[in-house]
Amino acid sequence: MNLSNPYLYSDIESFEIGEKNIVLSFSTRLSRENDWSSSYSERVIKEYKKFIYLCCVSNQQLTPSDQVDQVWHLHLAYTQSYWNEMCRKVLKTDIHHGPTKGGGKETNKYKQQYLFTTNFYEKEFGEEPPKDIWPNVTHRFENADKFIRINESEFWIVKKPSKYIAPIFFASLFLTACSNDGDGS
Repeated sequence: MNLSNPYLYSDIESFEIGEKNIVLSFSTRLSRENDWSSSYSERVIKEYKKFIYLCCVSNQQLTPSDQVDQVWHLHLAYTQSYWNEMCRKVLKTDIHHGPTKGGGKETNKYKQQYLFTTNFYEKEFGEEPPKDIWPNVTHRFENADKFIRINESEFWIVKKPSKYIAPIFFASLFLTACSNDGDGS
């Protein structure tokens, strides 16, 4: 690693989000709300901490992956932990989360920021960010406007078939619906 500020990174890395030894800890809530395994949630939390570090040492605005953004959103809900414990005591600066204003210009801005972020990550940490947490820019933004919050007790969630399987599936449904075995029914 070629960190600009190894002491700050060490402080961020050791920072605990929320209370430990409670039934619904921060990482447990993150797992539940995103349908992630506990080990994946822990990995994403580590990547979130790296992102926060990058925000502190960068002169430019940065954009997180969607997974890292989910950690950030949840951490912001833990207001005491985020603002008082992390920003004020550990970072000694406030890091604000700015939502998009929408539109093509904003999308392009965030895509450029994301590319800068992943390149800056490589420079600071001496390795590529993990692809399962930091996908390429196309994948990061291709469905960004399709996410919604769903109550699983009210709705079924069925994954759509791949774009290659869907035409075959719908063609077979159509052929089944159109077939007539000649008995007049």
